[in-house]
Amino acid sequence: MSKILLGIICGIVFGGISVATMIPLAMEDKRTAMAGAFVNRFAIGFAIGATNLPVAHWLSGLLFGVLLSLPEAIITKAWIPIMALGAIGGIVIGLIIGAWGI
Repeated sequence: MSKILLGIICGIVFGGISVATMIPLAMEDKRTAMAGAFVNRFAIGFAIGATNLPVAHWLSGLLFGVLLSLPEAIITKAWIPIMALGAIGGIVIGLIIGAWGI
């Protein structure tokens, strides 16, 4: 499967997982927060699939996962869950794209 298509699929799955973890949380504008989280996590998958950095795929995933999660962590001040989920998801997506992407 092409790396971009695989990145899109992984981004959709990662976004869905992120949104699902937010369901039990209480917040003022939950719909907007969930939409923002989905777009952020989708962008991580898409960016990993669309780029070809001269490093290992897992490292590229970690880099994009951390960099794209940083603005959301700064705004919400929820550093640990946002950065950890972004880093772990980025690494997993990088490994998936490295293994099955063409």
